Amino acid sequence: MSNERSKSLLTIDPLLAFAVLGLTTIGILFILSSGVNSNGILITNEYLKQLLWALVGVFFLISFSYLNYNLLRDLSFWIYLFFLILLVLTLLFGKVVNGAKAWIGIWGLGGQPSEFSKIATILFLGRFLANKRAEVQNWRVFLQAFLIIAIPMVLILRQPDTGTTLVFIPIFLLMIFMAGGKVRHVLYFAFIGILSVILALIPFVESIIYNDTNGIGSLLLDTRIILVVAFSCTLIISLAIFGYRKYKQRIYYWITYIFSVLLISLITAYLLRDVLKDYQVMRFIVFLDPNVDPKGSGWNLIQSMTAIGSGGLTGKGFLLGTQSHYRFLPMQSTDFIFSILGEEWGFLGAVLVFGFFLLLLFRMLYIMNAIKDSYGVLVIAGFVGMFFTHVLINVGMTIGIMPVTGIPLYFLSYGGSSLLAGSLAIGITMNIYYRRFRF
Repeated sequence: MSNERSKSLLTIDPLLAFAVLGLTTIGILFILSSGVNSNGILITNEYLKQLLWALVGVFFLISFSYLNYNLLRDLSFWIYLFFLILLVLTLLFGKVVNGAKAWIGIWGLGGQPSEFSKIATILFLGRFLANKRAEVQNWRVFLQAFLIIAIPMVLILRQPDTGTTLVFIPIFLLMIFMAGGKVRHVLYFAFIGILSVILALIPFVESIIYNDTNGIGSLLLDTRIILVVAFSCTLIISLAIFGYRKYKQRIYYWITYIFSVLLISLITAYLLRDVLKDYQVMRFIVFLDPNVDPKGSGWNLIQSMTAIGSGGLTGKGFLLGTQSHYRFLPMQSTDFIFSILGEEWGFLGAVLVFGFFLLLLFRMLYIMNAIKDSYGVLVIAGFVGMFFTHVLINVGMTIGIMPVTGIPLYFLSYGGSSLLAGSLAIGITMNIYYRRFRF
């Protein structure tokens, strides 16, 4: 056992390393391709910067794979607090990039605290849930756990960065589920999130797509109707709570459950309509119908689908894409990097990338099953939720099955913050796995 333990502490996980190396290499290649214009001339040096960030990422990955993750556990609250402060400072002094005040730096050096705040939140939330595992099915503990992710979510939404904000929700749901939370509690927040978005956007969908200003959406904009419905829901909930306490029948519990979901969703949707920017609303609208604004908000989606569709089975060939080289694809080295890959390497290239991500995710799931430390399990569960959500949203938006949001594809998209955050997550995962024999 001592030899096995010693070996485990001195070895980088080959499968995780192979997946990260493969994805990062592909990312650098297509960042290079994104910088080539229609004349075949390289007009940016982004690929060199990404190569530098990749080397730094390797250093971070190796360093955190050897650093005892229990130290991160002990310091998790302070790490979490530090990045909350950075998020506040970003709102006050940050630089606006692509419509969001998400970047902060000094003397030309800096990054996006929102990317690292996901790691910090996972570390602290994992500690909280591990300490409260015996009480996690209690509503009070559930709400306290939700507050941990709600604070960075609100700060990031104020930037505004809707895509990054959304990533926190599946992270929370997966971690709370792995901690032993009740399924109905998990679904409660899932229902509220989905219904809130639907109720918030119905008026815009009716007025923009269907040119109808007198439908259901108009009722959702009427403050008097909202107040009446909210008052009615509150009355029903109060009576149901009284009935449950007096008669102890489950029907009263479920009445409270259903109408509280409706009440909170209605209020949240009302508040969301005041927070959402016009361009954020249009991103959802063009997801339903890109031709509503084909030369404006729908342009990104139309060009992305055109690029991927034109790639066919094997693609046009590396550095031979037209959508990117003629600059039809905005943000082609960042959010829409997958579109270039689909055009130049086709379906087979996409399968290769999915294969690397599947290897990454399944290896992490295997590690979750192999370790005994509850904190380690919860942290890796958070990382799985983070990686999976990024892949789902980023790839989904490029092929038209998800609304367009500004969210990178880990290890492929240009940018140091997302690359380093992903490397940190993998390094910590390796650390947890190779210290499994100590528990």
